[in-house]
Amino acid sequence: MFTGIIESLGVVKGIRKEGSNVHFTIASSISESLKVDQSVAHNGVCLTVVALHDGAHTVTAVEETLLRSNLGQWKVGSLVNLERAMQANDRLDGHMVQGHVDATGSCLAVDERDGSWYFRFRYLPTEEHLLVDKGSVCINGVSLTVVEPREDTFSVAIIPYTWENTNFRSIRPGDAVNLEFDIIGKYIARYVKLYMDKR
Repeated sequence: MFTGIIESLGVVKGIRKEGSNVHFTIASSISESLKVDQSVAHNGVCLTVVALHDGAHTVTAVEETLLRSNLGQWKVGSLVNLERAMQANDRLDGHMVQGHVDATGSCLAVDERDGSWYFRFRYLPTEEHLLVDKGSVCINGVSLTVVEPREDTFSVAIIPYTWENTNFRSIRPGDAVNLEFDIIGKYIARYVKLYMDKR
């Protein structure tokens, strides 16, 4: 379980394919404190640390993960948002994030407004991909507040701190981002569907 509050910005240093799996080596300020078998969110995707190097760590993405996220588009030099799993006694500063990406979205526009940035994204809406105005959504592992949700688009506002400390500063129109919708909304949608199906 994660909170969507990014701890460190990593840089992809190596990519190695092995069958349908891909091993990513990432250097970051938290890499030296990680342990093998530890869960870390990478752009919102929960991945297991499989090896440690000098100031870097390696994780493995299976084919399903590559298909459902933007990890398959990473290149050497790509910036990656990193967050270690929350501790039970931590403050929940963001919202409950599982690290299970629901879908990818596409950046439509980036607008700077008086020192902040507004990003608009398009996504494929489904019964479980729920967005409500002022609700929560996780984008590339960042817990954000939904602004102006429409049928298949929504916006978020990025403050200067988030711009400087996450990979939002590298997102351009046309880029794919990882989306995880609010787990509470997904459960409610599931229960409502089950109830309606029984009527």
